[in-house]
Amino acid sequence: MCDEFTFEDEQRAADGVSRRGFGLAGGAATMAAWSATWAPAQAADLAVSESTVAIPTPDGTADAVWFHPAQGKHPAVVMWPDIAGIRDANKAMARRLAAAGYAVLLVNQYYRSAKAPVLADFASWRTPAGQQTLKPMIAALSPAGTLRDGAAFVAWLDKQPQVDRKRGIATTGYCMGGPFAVRTAAAAPDRVKAVGSFHGGGLVTESPESPHRLLARTKASYLIAVARNDDARAPGDKDVFKTSASAAGRPAEVEVYAADHGWTVPDSPVYDKAEAERAWARLLALLKRL
Repeated sequence: MCDEFTFEDEQRAADGVSRRGFGLAGGAATMAAWSATWAPAQAADLAVSESTVAIPTPDGTADAVWFHPAQGKHPAVVMWPDIAGIRDANKAMARRLAAAGYAVLLVNQYYRSAKAPVLADFASWRTPAGQQTLKPMIAALSPAGTLRDGAAFVAWLDKQPQVDRKRGIATTGYCMGGPFAVRTAAAAPDRVKAVGSFHGGGLVTESPESPHRLLARTKASYLIAVARNDDARAPGDKDVFKTSASAAGRPAEVEVYAADHGWTVPDSPVYDKAEAERAWARLLALLKRL
């Protein structure tokens, strides 16, 4: 996940990344420069509505940001952020997905501790203050809690008039959100039909609650986009996931990308536009199956 090893990789990449306008400094100026070039509007893009919503769960009330095309009914997506939580970068990602024709719920995984935004940008996670803020919030998360949350988010989506209930629901996860996406599929197997994990951490562990052990409880197809530095440290994990998916009868595209952990998120110091766009194209291909 976003551990001390990926931190070292990010620091090594920071000088080159900052020359492209995505340095560790982050902030509004960086995001403004990025947003002008990251995802230019396409002719087919739909007008998007967005709002902050409150979702009841067994553990309290979760805040989330709700993006959807301004008109019509559309397949729904639960988007789990990376370790830094909801912020401008992943709002832009959710907005782009909504403009492509999906109703996207960007959830605050830390709602038990605080409302979003918890941090302003990814760079804040790498500061002492950011780590002090997030560590107790991370400790409050649990596999069982994520299962409850996933079921609640899917149930909420199915009550929204913008959601096409004749289509399946998808869930995507980034970094720590990768396992959360798999657990969402296990929590609502009759509704969740597609899972996208991007540089997901902890998909294969020794724990009996490891996500790869849940695949038989799901009815989803999987896109598992692996960072090359994560693969270098645990090269067997992708094969375990593939084998587990095959045994469970679940279609799974598992691929190592030529980029480092965090490469798909535009405020990450290792953001890689070319590989991020390739992952985006594979995500759209997966969602067409809904």
